[in-house]
Amino acid sequence: MSASASQALLLVDGYNIIGSWLGLQQTRDQVGLDAARDELKATLVDYTAVQGFDTEIIFDSHYQQSIGTCEAVTPNLSVRYTNFGQTADTYIEKVCAHFYHEWLKTHPRLIVATSDNAQRLTVIGYGAECMSARQLAVDVELMVTKTRRLQQQDGKSGRSRLFNSLSPSAKQRLQSLRFQ
Repeated sequence: MSASASQALLLVDGYNIIGSWLGLQQTRDQVGLDAARDELKATLVDYTAVQGFDTEIIFDSHYQQSIGTCEAVTPNLSVRYTNFGQTADTYIEKVCAHFYHEWLKTHPRLIVATSDNAQRLTVIGYGAECMSARQLAVDVELMVTKTRRLQQQDGKSGRSRLFNSLSPSAKQRLQSLRFQ
């Protein structure tokens, strides 16, 4: 992720957020954990772009017995699965320690989204900012509302969007490419 172009690096404790947001809990319980992870990724794609953040969603390895992986979703959003036996908390703490010693020189801000109180205290000790799962949900909803309002204003002004002129099948294909 590019440090110079972003306003901040946002680390999201993935399972903590899934367990905290009612909609994601319902998706996890009714459809499965994979669907809840995908929904969280989709939610954070636009949020990350609008906020100008480089974002990394971190998931514990306890559901996978493999080495850690990192998947780029967009240029500004990636998903990291920790190494087997490593928790998301441990990974986040290591990033915060590195931030405290090195990244502070190049990154203006490091924000950690979690509602784990012990994790929040550790993160603050390293000079990072904390955002609760609830605050992240509120920020995402405000961004969605603001984006809708701007799109409605654009529609009223008569400005045409290329996406709106595409056929339904082309729109669907673009959406599927967007989330691969």
